Amino acid sequence: MGNPIIIPSILVSATASKLRSLFFVIALLLSGGSAFSADRVYQKPSDFIRGSLGEIPANKAIVLDATQQKTVRAILGKRYKTTSIRHWSVGKKTAFILEEIGKTEYITTGYVVSGGKISTVKVLVYRETHGWEVARPAFTKQFEGAQLKGGNQLSRAAKNIAGATLSVRALTKLARLALYLDSIK
Repeated sequence: MGNPIIIPSILVSATASKLRSLFFVIALLLSGGSAFSADRVYQKPSDFIRGSLGEIPANKAIVLDATQQKTVRAILGKRYKTTSIRHWSVGKKTAFILEEIGKTEYITTGYVVSGGKISTVKVLVYRETHGWEVARPAFTKQFEGAQLKGGNQLSRAAKNIAGATLSVRALTKLARLALYLDSIK
């Protein structure tokens, strides 16, 4: 017979390592790459504004002065990403498109405020890998009718979702911010 093939053990372990890597890449591709890209677009901001207000009116901006920036910092626990915040109004309804970081990524959320109360909350784009449950209507409806009370707190608390604590906090902070912005517009 022929000579037996002798494979050094270092080649066997290198091959096993390559097979594990190949398996990981295939699994990642089959999962849609969700470990790296978690963007979930639920609704375009323009569609949210049109659906909430019946049209897309000209936008206006609230330019925060130093005192207002201090209040926003107290609401969010940090500075907002910009000092000029756009909003759209029709009659007594005002729509805001706001963003806050959940754990590591921004959550884009639409809020409609009417008469000092939240009438609509909708997660528009969710970029985190966990906690997407905050986009469910069963969660966002908790904010409807909420208003600001003393200390810029909400008149009603949203129930937490296990595994989505940071996202719940982000949406709650943005609800407080939307109500505050509506009061100073």
